[in-house]
Amino acid sequence: MTIGKLAQAAGVGVETIRFYELKGLIKRPPKGDSGFRHYPVEEAARIRFVKRAQELGFTLREIKDLLDIQSKRKLSGGQVKEKAEAKIKEIRKKISDLKQMEKSLARLAQVCGEGEQAIRECRVFDCFEKGC
Repeated sequence: MTIGKLAQAAGVGVETIRFYELKGLIKRPPKGDSGFRHYPVEEAARIRFVKRAQELGFTLREIKDLLDIQSKRKLSGGQVKEKAEAKIKEIRKKISDLKQMEKSLARLAQVCGEGEQAIRECRVFDCFEKGC
């Protein structure tokens, strides 16, 4: 499929595909006799994986590592486990931070939503720095 059709199938723009090629996340096929590059159909799934991994907080480097593990199987089981455990630790920290932010925002909404208090009295930064 051409780059335009691949972009459509993957739900991204053509520039995203070019960027992923530049970063080594997908391979850039050679031009065919027609002068166009033709991408394998399975590249759409790979691109969707990259987008979803980004949404979940993985960096492009981490995503490339995951793709390399899948395609080349170049890492040992211990190396894969080490990478997975490091990411789990990072995710747990983010979850903890998000839970604290949720509590702070809930408290802020409660405090600032009471009465006719002027908005300048509702201090968002205080909630995140000191806790409400």
